[in-house]
Amino acid sequence: MKEAATFLQSVKIWEFLFGTRWTPLLEPRSFGVLPLLGGTFLIVVGSATIGIPVGLASAVYLSEYASPKVRGIIKPTLEILAGIPTVVYGYFALTFITPLIRLVFPDTNIFNAASASIVVGIMVLPMVASLCDDALRAVPDSLRHGAYAVGATHLEVSTRVVVPAALSGVMASFVLALSRAVGETMAVTIAAGATPKLTLNPLESIQTMTAYIVQVSLGDTPVGTVEYQTIFAVGMSLFVVTLIANIAAHRILKRFREVYE
Repeated sequence: MKEAATFLQSVKIWEFLFGTRWTPLLEPRSFGVLPLLGGTFLIVVGSATIGIPVGLASAVYLSEYASPKVRGIIKPTLEILAGIPTVVYGYFALTFITPLIRLVFPDTNIFNAASASIVVGIMVLPMVASLCDDALRAVPDSLRHGAYAVGATHLEVSTRVVVPAALSGVMASFVLALSRAVGETMAVTIAAGATPKLTLNPLESIQTMTAYIVQVSLGDTPVGTVEYQTIFAVGMSLFVVTLIANIAAHRILKRFREVYE
């Protein structure tokens, strides 16, 4: 906190929060954090687009459709994905996913946000599937039986009764998945590159807040300089963004919380 406060004494807070160029290590220096926020936003949205729907669909299948034998095979397989080191995901994105994307979009950069988003989506998928599955299975069978009694189909029971009844647990899994995507470092650093750029094009190289912290922390930046202090300023910004997101999520969860006896 002290280093971040010292940084904000050297750089105007308006320039830091709303500047569109982030080049603290190059001349002319610019300290606008928006490119890092934009890169983080791209990764979070892209990974959520993949991980949340697929994870929820997997949980619905495991909870409502899969036989015990199939469930005993699929769920451990999904959870194995959570044990793979993140650096492996990064090289998988760089050597496999990016070439596939370039077959469709030849102008795609070698380091790009799309491949990073895909692997982060794969990384958060087991968390979403496992937590949603637990939430769905906690819904009392009396709700299912009541829906069947009035003529609802299996699909209608799953999507219109069970999922809404488990909404608080489902939303909690989404929040944890998004938090994991925000904090992911190695996979994003390897796959997305280190080009702080304010863009919405997922085919371009970007840099996230955590990736920048890693880049400077492993470098030769002298301690006490403004360049060194940017680590703490970005870290503080990341903390504030995460705190706001979690407060908002807590309010949503409190509103939709369901308790069964």
